[in-house]
Amino acid sequence: MNVKPELIYSPKAKVSQPLVCIIASDDLPDFIDLLDYEKVFISERLKRGDESVFLNTKPGYVAIVRVKNDLPLFRQHESLRKSASVLLERIKETLGTSVTITGNDVTASAVLAFAEGLILSLYRFDKYKTKESVEKGLPEKILVSYNIPESDFNWLKISCEAVYATRDMINEPPQKMTAQTFAAALRHLGSGSGFSTEILDKSRIAALRMGGLLGVNQGSIDPPEFCIMEYKPENAVNSKPLVLIGKGVVLDTGGLNLKPGDYMEQMKTDMAGGAAVAGAMYLIARARVPLYAIALVPVTDNRPGQNAIAPGDILTMHNGTTVEIMNTDAEGRLILADAISYACRFDPMIIVTLATLTGSAFMTFGTLASAIMGTAGEEYFQTLESCGEEVFERVARLPFWEEYEEALKSDIADIKNLGGKESGAISAGKFLASFASAPFIHVDIAGPAMLKKNDYYRTKDGPGTGVRMLAAFARSLATANVEKNKS
Repeated sequence: MNVKPELIYSPKAKVSQPLVCIIASDDLPDFIDLLDYEKVFISERLKRGDESVFLNTKPGYVAIVRVKNDLPLFRQHESLRKSASVLLERIKETLGTSVTITGNDVTASAVLAFAEGLILSLYRFDKYKTKESVEKGLPEKILVSYNIPESDFNWLKISCEAVYATRDMINEPPQKMTAQTFAAALRHLGSGSGFSTEILDKSRIAALRMGGLLGVNQGSIDPPEFCIMEYKPENAVNSKPLVLIGKGVVLDTGGLNLKPGDYMEQMKTDMAGGAAVAGAMYLIARARVPLYAIALVPVTDNRPGQNAIAPGDILTMHNGTTVEIMNTDAEGRLILADAISYACRFDPMIIVTLATLTGSAFMTFGTLASAIMGTAGEEYFQTLESCGEEVFERVARLPFWEEYEEALKSDIADIKNLGGKESGAISAGKFLASFASAPFIHVDIAGPAMLKKNDYYRTKDGPGTGVRMLAAFARSLATANVEKNKS
């Protein structure tokens, strides 16, 4: 099984090879031990405009990566993350077990961005391979030797741990990642980070009358779970919590509206939103962000067996709303609606849902962005958009006009679980918003959460989309609240 790389911070360590150096100009750093002809080789390629230069040397390879100064800062960082992923293929040829990353006249964030891209590119999920599968040459230790604020380094280290844990959960096969094992994984994640986890079983879910979660679960032999994660530090700057809600459908067959085979191929990843929310909580708690935060993950699979719900059925949700089922494959919004209603008891500052919810969002933005919409104030949307750019998990806002509610009107219930063929992502968001009595943002990650091939450091199937963005959002809210409390 592949060994996860160890990230080590040693700013005063002697820079040695193998080495990656991030630079801001064509000038070659004098602290790199190179022969004259090697210096000439690198300098010539930098002057001709190469963005990176790789050189095998006797002590070990040297890679010089130049920052794209003509780009906005967030794009500079993304370029460095991608450069790390590209460079990994060259590193593998050297059979090295460690690499040092440093810089010359660049920001600490540039060095960290490269390190982040390298670590996330190194992720492998091969626990079920029975033959030796360790790739030769992958570095097991990554040493960062540069003047970096220790808090920034720690954030990066914990962030990568959170993404790795999220990817591990997403990549597990359905027979292993049942509702029960998923809930147990969330509890385990909390025990190692500092947030508490309460898991409600089917009897307690029934007592709460969560008709959406119970309804979707009717076709399964495995009972549902409802996971409540809470992080409330003593120095929390907010009294009303940030509530994150993630979709936890561990396998989505579509129910009686069965998906075609090629659409079902990746449906073990339909709990990517729930896994990402848990990963974000891990990062928030481990990094000791001074923010009161709660995460809710309703968990079940969606199968066509047993007494599965059918089109035409009516479910009564946690808040008493009746829902006419138009399509059993529109199940994610049903379990999220119960969670949103439950979240309102905490009088949250804002509710954010994260879900692989609609093909409409995927068809609109592809894998390049998540769709966002909701009722929250403009400052929340701007903060989320800024955090999405910061970690390059970009979001794009959709209109949320009241006219979109028309498609959800039912003749026999309070609301339908599916609108028309048009504007499907928006009508799904409108469905969710009808259960929220607090400021609300919905993030539809259907595109970037399910990749069919690697996208540089974003690994296929389960890249962990949303972990870094939501944690950055929480950190920004904490900072904003600190400033508000001072004024």
